[in-house]
Amino acid sequence: MNTYKTYVHSDASGRVVLEGLPFPAGSLLEVLVVDQSHQPEERVESWRALMRHVQGLPQSKALADEEIASEIDAQRSGQS
Repeated sequence: MNTYKTYVHSDASGRVVLEGLPFPAGSLLEVLVVDQSHQPEERVESWRALMRHVQGLPQSKALADEEIASEIDAQRSGQS
């Protein structure tokens, strides 16, 4: 999959125009729109809130450190 990352501003009507893309005319493209206006501190707090939520789930409390380490090792070695 070829990817291309760029930044654009939306206009007053909420419209975004992408020009000069490095893909052939007629290519089917997937577009993902991510709001970059949040400050880094907001993103960090949002991530921390998500982690607190996940760690509070009953399934998370049942995991042993050894299981977590084993899963990490399997992912790193490509055995997942």
